[in-house]
Amino acid sequence: MRHFLFLLATAREAGADGNTERLARAAAATLPPGTVQTWLRLADFRFEPFVDQRHTVGTYPPPTGDLARLLEATLACTDLVLVSPVYWYSFPAALKAYLDQWSAWLRVPGLNFRQVMGAKRLHLIVTGGDRAKAQPMIDSARLCAEFFPMPFAGVLFGQGGAPGAIEQDAAALAAAATYLTESPEAAA
Repeated sequence: MRHFLFLLATAREAGADGNTERLARAAAATLPPGTVQTWLRLADFRFEPFVDQRHTVGTYPPPTGDLARLLEATLACTDLVLVSPVYWYSFPAALKAYLDQWSAWLRVPGLNFRQVMGAKRLHLIVTGGDRAKAQPMIDSARLCAEFFPMPFAGVLFGQGGAPGAIEQDAAALAAAATYLTESPEAAA
């Protein structure tokens, strides 16, 4: 059974009902009944910034606290959906901080993070004013997937801006109807 983990990376206040989350929820609504969905807001998690010790200590202890909860959710899913507006041509800080932790998780003895991640699909749902300005962020997600390697299911892009802007983007809402259910090869 597929299990989708939706990681909400907005920096807006909780409950702001942002465009990216609306687009993601439209896509999730098309999943078959019984599909497991876990929704986590990255801003609700607290953890220390990643410290690069690859070339000194070389390994990392298993994470604790909120970081352990994020790791557990990441390992439990079959499909990882990054739900993120474009901020300055890239990921918001909370999503970048989460992705930085992957470097540590790759080096936790016995975790086999690389192998486990290689069996998942990575999806990216993005809103912004201009898709071309989102391209650096899209490229980053694709390269993260290629590293493991894991299938990259492509990007679902919609118009962002003020709350409710996505409701005017008929093309994005139509694409949401098949985005999570089509094969990764077809969406790339």
